[in-house]
Amino acid sequence: MRPVPSIARHRRALGAAALVPLAIVGFAACTLSSPPPAETVLVTVTATPTPTPTPTPTAPVAAPEPPPAPDPVPNDPAPVVEPGPAVDLGSIPGATGTPVLDGDGMPVRYTVVSGDSFFDIAQRFDLPQQQLLRMNPQIHDFGEAVYIGDELNLDWTKTGLG
Repeated sequence: MRPVPSIARHRRALGAAALVPLAIVGFAACTLSSPPPAETVLVTVTATPTPTPTPTPTAPVAAPEPPPAPDPVPNDPAPVVEPGPAVDLGSIPGATGTPVLDGDGMPVRYTVVSGDSFFDIAQRFDLPQQQLLRMNPQIHDFGEAVYIGDELNLDWTKTGLG
């Protein structure tokens, strides 16, 4: 037997396939068929922007004019500060001592301790320095020098410690 070239081999295979009855091939094609694919629908959605309302122009509202500042008067006396009772706002640096209180809980006397200053004592008891000086004529140098152990009157109805 002589070798068959490859083209001849393919022809023989095709010829053998041609012998298969057409009825079997047709029947096989009917049973193996699949349902048709679902129809594809393309939808394009376009958003319609809502129009922004156009603002109505309004006239700017002018701020009210502040009243004019009074003209300074040379040598005008300083405002008078009305004296009032001492109120203890609590210990602060420069006024750390413990005040003596009356029956109503109002401070009436304060003893200077180490680190105290006249200014801080006035601040602690919510008193102007001038009022505290008027209430305590025994304090010299406008309160610049207070000493440990000095007693200060905090009762605004009295002058001095007496």
